[in-house]
Amino acid sequence: MAELQKDFLFVLIKSLTTSEKRQFKLYVNRLGINVDAKFLLLFSELDKMKEYDEHIIIEKKISTKQQLSNLKAHLYKQILVSLRMNPSHQNYRIQLREQLDFANILYQKGLYKQALKILDKTKQSALELDEKSIASEIIDLEKVIESQFITRSIKGRADELIQQSTEISKQNHYATELSNLSLRLYSEMLMHGYVKNDADREKVLELFNDQIQKIKLEKLNFTEKLWYFKAHVWKNQLLQDYKYTLKYAYQWVDLFHKKPEMILSHPVWYIKGNTYLLKILFLYGNIDILEEHFENFNAMVNSQNFAQNENLQALIFLTHYNTLMNIHFVKGEFFTGTKLIPEIEMKMEKLRERIDEHHFMILYLKMAAMFFGSKMFGKSIEYSMKVVECKGNVQEDLLFHTRILILMAKYESGNDEDYDEFINSTLKFARKMKKPEAFHFESIQFFKNINNLVLSRQQESFKAFDKVLEEFSKNEYYRRSLLYIDIHGWVKSKIKNVDVIEIIKQKVRYKRKK
Repeated sequence: MAELQKDFLFVLIKSLTTSEKRQFKLYVNRLGINVDAKFLLLFSELDKMKEYDEHIIIEKKISTKQQLSNLKAHLYKQILVSLRMNPSHQNYRIQLREQLDFANILYQKGLYKQALKILDKTKQSALELDEKSIASEIIDLEKVIESQFITRSIKGRADELIQQSTEISKQNHYATELSNLSLRLYSEMLMHGYVKNDADREKVLELFNDQIQKIKLEKLNFTEKLWYFKAHVWKNQLLQDYKYTLKYAYQWVDLFHKKPEMILSHPVWYIKGNTYLLKILFLYGNIDILEEHFENFNAMVNSQNFAQNENLQALIFLTHYNTLMNIHFVKGEFFTGTKLIPEIEMKMEKLRERIDEHHFMILYLKMAAMFFGSKMFGKSIEYSMKVVECKGNVQEDLLFHTRILILMAKYESGNDEDYDEFINSTLKFARKMKKPEAFHFESIQFFKNINNLVLSRQQESFKAFDKVLEEFSKNEYYRRSLLYIDIHGWVKSKIKNVDVIEIIKQKVRYKRKK
């Protein structure tokens, strides 16, 4: 994967469908370019390659090493132009910009009234779709035309443009403030993870309140409300306040359901909103509500009206299969869950260039947990090691909890050949973490001790660790740590001498009664 990502042109060509390749060749021929034009020869050669190899291109004299960079840049641009013309990639945003381009061309030809007619129609569409950035560009061009030329197009035109410009400027200001806040909170979550103490909490609240107090919800349009709800979701996720994360995730999704046409305009944010909603419902463990929303999500994204492209397919894939596995986890249906794995891996391979490493590792961890619940401990360790050995940028918490799962699997399987060595490497890893917690070291110490005890004494160790986990569960800052891998449920199953599936089913019955 890393090798392919080094050459963007090669990755782009490999992402093309058969119809997109055919259209590119038709587009090139329409230009009247000779069929043996160098960039077309380069396209054909790269299309045939399984892995990018610059030496082959030079050996076949398609290009010299000195010219290759420019030739690749030219080919890259021509492919993008061809894709832009493809109906499957046409969306309302591209269409609005295309109309704006047409108006610019008419303006430059001196056909001012024709330009203004296109601009007025396009502006109305942009405002209806809440595309204020494009609407603002349209108004700027209208101002240029009206101020340079006496068109006498509409009486009171200047006042109208000033009013529209002022209103859009206010809305754009709100959108900028809220999007900046959302991005800061999201960055905070990626860089530092969830709050670990009161000082972290105060830092997040200060950052949030400083911006949000300036915003009045009732003055916001669709896009600003969307950013408003996003900011609240990410803030409450950082604070591990799941009640309010759920509240604002609901409002995020409901915003689209109240204005369904916006689902077509902003399909990515519709999917993302559902991703957070389904994720928080999983953490709550209420299977009935989770399955209901999952069914609604699938119905919408698989409907004929829903936009389709490679980016959306990747996002839908992640939301669908993460949620499907979560449902099997909540129900304790591990054997059923393992049957999904070949199907998931096949789709992962197809989407390898469109999904980042971290999301892949989350899927592998869930697969490993499925194998663990199915008592296939060797497979659980095998899939866990895919995460541990990953060279990409993966969150520390994910890596640590994968190591805990490996220790659980090693204990269950009796495979203790490198048990002590793995304990030591996990301890070194924990010490290097940015913000190691007491939970990390207590967990490592438990697994270190348990392997040195005779069977009759192990039960006492499980009971003692259960009390430690009970104390951690009362602390709001450790709540998240206990959700990655259900180590607490596993410990309780050992104490009660029952299968961990029984512990999970008891939780499900409890949630359903509520």
